[in-house]
Amino acid sequence: MVTTVRKILQKNQSRAELIEFIKEKVRDAIVGDVVINTSPIGTTITIYCMKPGLVIGTRGRTIKALQEEVERRFNLENVQISVSEIEVPEVNPEVMAQRIAQAISGGVRWRRVAFWALRRIMDAGAVGAEITISGKLISARARSEKFTAGLIPKSGEYAKFVKVGIAHIQLPTGIFGVKVKIYPPTAPLPEHVYVAERAETGADEGVKSGG
Repeated sequence: MVTTVRKILQKNQSRAELIEFIKEKVRDAIVGDVVINTSPIGTTITIYCMKPGLVIGTRGRTIKALQEEVERRFNLENVQISVSEIEVPEVNPEVMAQRIAQAISGGVRWRRVAFWALRRIMDAGAVGAEITISGKLISARARSEKFTAGLIPKSGEYAKFVKVGIAHIQLPTGIFGVKVKIYPPTAPLPEHVYVAERAETGADEGVKSGG
């Protein structure tokens, strides 16, 4: 039992390290998600990003080099990497966290970036959003500022639908952290009431016809 648990933990750790490695290698493409599927014939990796061209490279050279490096570094065989463009980046928390971090790195004020991102997320149809920026924002002492809009469940059944994205950035004043939470448009709403329809009986029909 202990051996089985250890193997599962090692597998999960290796998967997490692989995902972080890929995100770092193609960080300029603004990666929203990395999906890994393993089978007896090999490993399939799908990268969801905003700029697929940066991952593929000229004549596919960049993606081919990435495949070879993943095979060599993580001791995998027959690795196949595909790239898919994110259709609605505004409701992807990983993408939005990276865009906020890049804007701050470019010199845009963090408060202005937060309100801009919040507006873009809600305009894209999100039910709710929460942006937290941490670091030495206005003084030498680290602090956090939180910006929210709409509905973000904190606990219970609906909280599992909240998606989270995190990004970090190194500035002259220190490291800034950005956390984005999004309650996506497809998630159910707590106030929605679902009524199950029941089949009408003969008695009900009799009453209706009599009325």
